[in-house]
Amino acid sequence: MGVFVFLPLVLPLTALPIARLAERHLHPRRAARLLTAVAVILASCSTLCLGLLVVVGTAQLPGNPLPDGWSDPEVREAVPHDQFFGKAAILALLLVATACACAVVRNHRFHALAHRTLDSDPDRSEVAVLRDVSPYAYALPGTPGRIVVSTGMLACLDPAEREALLAHERAHLAGRHHRLLLAVRLAGCANPLLRPLMSAVTYSTERWADEEAARVTGDRRTAARAVGKAALVSRRASAPPLPAFAAGPVPRRVAALLGPVPPDRRWPPALTPTGVAAYVAAAGTALSALSALNAAIALFLVLEAATPL
Repeated sequence: MGVFVFLPLVLPLTALPIARLAERHLHPRRAARLLTAVAVILASCSTLCLGLLVVVGTAQLPGNPLPDGWSDPEVREAVPHDQFFGKAAILALLLVATACACAVVRNHRFHALAHRTLDSDPDRSEVAVLRDVSPYAYALPGTPGRIVVSTGMLACLDPAEREALLAHERAHLAGRHHRLLLAVRLAGCANPLLRPLMSAVTYSTERWADEEAARVTGDRRTAARAVGKAALVSRRASAPPLPAFAAGPVPRRVAALLGPVPPDRRWPPALTPTGVAAYVAAAGTALSALSALNAAIALFLVLEAATPL
């Protein structure tokens, strides 16, 4: 295994430059999908390597259920400084598992609470209007997905802005943005170095929905005005783990809507900062996957040789 087992733990650093550049220079749909894919692959590789270190660390603990041969010096030599990193990985993996479990539970609880609230309403239409003076609006996935909006939010918007709001939330449901957000949130729990990608994907999904709202309404200024109004009237509250209308850096969203439609390129030009950052992120992701695979195969072979027949 050698140092290859450690590379996937730090290679997420190669994805950080593309996070902010993708927000600015890629179409938000492309940016959200690209950043989510990079985050999931890098998080999976780092978690795998953390698990490999845990195997070596657990084998050193007295009374462990693993074969005795797995604690032999030949096995421990597969990891540099195994006495420290092998045991530290046990605590790190427990923290990762706890953080991921908390994120999933929080997401599930919010979904369950929202669905229970809507189940008491006899109206089963796509848009669920809740009598609440607090202004909020969000897309609630399900079968079928629904749009939840408060009377407080609707009272702040004129008819054209309400149309933009509904188009925005429909875009969240159609694009299944809740899945992207949950995936990148779990990736950030698995490796803290990936947390900047969480905010980047959140912003990109909101921009994606903004662009769809502008396209449906045919008026970018109306969509920008709706986003700005919703942000001004929204109160400070804990954000739901779902796409919300007034989420993300609102001034940047409004400024982007007041500008031209972003180009929908599959990949940024190579001789640009965004292109270079994209290639660095792609190379780091590929190297992380290869390093994780190499470490897994190497440890498998070492453990197989150390396991008595």
